[in-house]
Amino acid sequence: MTALAPSSSAPDLSYLLDHTGHVLRTQMAAALAEIGLTPRMHCVLVHALQGERTQNQLAELGDMDKTTMVVTVDALERAGLAERRPSSTDRRARIIAVTPRGAEVARRSQQIVDRVHREALESLPEEERTVLLHALRRLAEGHLAEPVETPGAVRRARERAV
Repeated sequence: MTALAPSSSAPDLSYLLDHTGHVLRTQMAAALAEIGLTPRMHCVLVHALQGERTQNQLAELGDMDKTTMVVTVDALERAGLAERRPSSTDRRARIIAVTPRGAEVARRSQQIVDRVHREALESLPEEERTVLLHALRRLAEGHLAEPVETPGAVRRARERAV
């Protein structure tokens, strides 16, 4: 005798958020690849342009672990878009400084990011866009603002190769 799977009494919010987030990330990655950037590279460039920030501060802003951040900054340096420099306030720390070429690439990449976001939102009727953005902001700033401590680490959804 087989047990029947329990029926769900609520929409599968996890699936909806994970799936749409994954597809949006793949669209973003493909669009940024056209100018030789990854979403992480874009993130580092844009945040580094906002002020003197250390590699650790940028990693936190971009939600990257230290290893991923080092690999990302290495790639930016190889491309001539950023460089590590001593911090003016902490001689032990290194800041990520964006080169003039990196600043131009960051402007272009921000236009790409804005376009990808705009296209996703424009696929909805305007009134639904407004409701969606309002609801997501409320969740992000309220009930889903902070992760819950768990006994075992909860892994983020792995990006699948297409």
